[in-house]
Amino acid sequence: MKPALAIALAGLVLFSATAKTASAASKTNQVSIYYVPPKNPAHQPIYERLKERRALEKLQEILSPFRLPSGLKLSLADCNGEADAFYGNGAITICYEYIYELWKNRPAATTAAGIAPIDTIVGPFFDTSLHEFGHALIELLNLPVLGREEDAADQLAAFIELQFGPAEARRLIMGTLYAYVLEAKKTGAAPQSPEVFAKEHGTPLQRAYNIGCIAYGADPKLFADFVTNKYLPEKRAAICKEEYEQIQEAFEALVEPHIDHALADKVLDKSWLPHPAAQPPHPPAAAQPGPPAAPQPVKQQ
Repeated sequence: MKPALAIALAGLVLFSATAKTASAASKTNQVSIYYVPPKNPAHQPIYERLKERRALEKLQEILSPFRLPSGLKLSLADCNGEADAFYGNGAITICYEYIYELWKNRPAATTAAGIAPIDTIVGPFFDTSLHEFGHALIELLNLPVLGREEDAADQLAAFIELQFGPAEARRLIMGTLYAYVLEAKKTGAAPQSPEVFAKEHGTPLQRAYNIGCIAYGADPKLFADFVTNKYLPEKRAAICKEEYEQIQEAFEALVEPHIDHALADKVLDKSWLPHPAAQPPHPPAAAQPGPPAAPQPVKQQ
């Protein structure tokens, strides 16, 4: 055997042994959740409603099958006026300001595309949470990313959503697309601004088309109206199956070994979304930034 090949194979064996050891050390149920009491009084109704609906507990259970090498914190908190969500240092934060914007921008009735008002809140909330979880997976599992990490996180989020039952998968995707299209309309006043194209994220419409393509590629029958109603150009739709399969292959190779399949089956057998006819309450008064508060851990069940 040539020395170079022998060294390469020895390195591969060492890598495999290390990967198995790391996998063995990883555990399921690694997500801890925190509802941080808001300092801003305008966020109190959001805080109370999400606790009542057990929003974080649902996300915690959905993420429980993933074997992670360390704990991951998931919090709802004030973000000093920023309508945002972010991941860093083993912690995901979803801002009350972001939820407020979803609440405020919901349609008064089901849209012409069949998107219920509740789904314009729940869809983006789930998608954003899973997007940030995608960042966490990339860091905690040391996943290789060829391309922009923000695009990879979008793909991970959409792929996970599409593993739910057809009805819930469609509701999640449609609610997310509503939010991106609305954002695109709001930012469309200065489409040539360098800041728009220089961001680490794609533009809202790019992200909408990418997610729409992933969904259509996963199930052309469930999302057939994307083409018939011209939400997705036919030329792009023609290659969406390959785009979805590319993501599926990467997920199966890189992420699936870190999933407890028996636990995942239990998660996917459940219904997670409120009834489409559920009416979101009227949003609270406009929010003002307040000082951060100390996290309040939720007692684990």
